[in-house]
Amino acid sequence: MSAALGGTFTPVDGLALTRMGYGAMQLAGPHVFGPPRDRDRAVAVLREAVAAGITHIDTADFYGPVVVNEIIKEALHPYPEGLRIVTKVGARRGADGAWIMSRHPADLTAQVHDNLRHLGLETLDVVNLRLGDMDTPNEDSIADQFGALAELRQQGLIRHLGLSTASAAQLDEARTIAPVVTVQNLYNLANRQDDALVERTAAENIAFVPYFPLGGFTPLQSETLTRVAARLNASPQQVALAWLLRRSRNIVLIPGTSSPEHLRENIAAAGLVLPADAIAELDGIGRQGGS
Repeated sequence: MSAALGGTFTPVDGLALTRMGYGAMQLAGPHVFGPPRDRDRAVAVLREAVAAGITHIDTADFYGPVVVNEIIKEALHPYPEGLRIVTKVGARRGADGAWIMSRHPADLTAQVHDNLRHLGLETLDVVNLRLGDMDTPNEDSIADQFGALAELRQQGLIRHLGLSTASAAQLDEARTIAPVVTVQNLYNLANRQDDALVERTAAENIAFVPYFPLGGFTPLQSETLTRVAARLNASPQQVALAWLLRRSRNIVLIPGTSSPEHLRENIAAAGLVLPADAIAELDGIGRQGGS
């Protein structure tokens, strides 16, 4: 089954992740806030993802907030053996839905306990520390924040640690404190500013998890992707996902959807073969429009 999902990537013993994972963010209401329009459908999507063999579900307690983790628990608890739930800390939501960066060590500890409680777990498989300003990394020191999570790892509340929206320097700093198994950054066909970080994490056996696989395309880039997709009788989303899977062995995807049909399309992308001419054309997208 894992072969149909692009195989697996194992950054450390016991953490085998299907390279085609599932991002749960879209299970919340509009703008990732409040309950979904159809909770039963959200439950069904999660169950279908696991039934298809996906072992990597990405979430955060600030999705909703709380709502998505509660839906995951409703749909999948008690969790199947081998399922890895990866969550994030470092943000909260305002009463108006605003995204509020919240990375004080004491609050990070509280957020870890919130995730444990709402997911119904005693230990979290992976916790990513959310950094930067929305989609842009910065170069702030993360010693206090990552150190707080490393202490929770020593206590047995977290198995593995990762970073989200991180710079190379922050990865360096984090690795002096505790092992890092995942880096989750903005990266796709059009946004390749992290090319060097993809190569580095592959060399260091760290999973690189791109978010927004179709975000930030110019009209010219979108036209190229659409043209290649039509030639391959696939959707642009499928082609973009297939390119990412081919880009590096350590890339692990978490496309999100609240639609069972869209979930099946995403899974099918793992089996899409890109011929050499398509790859050459797609590689050129990152150079169009100055990306």
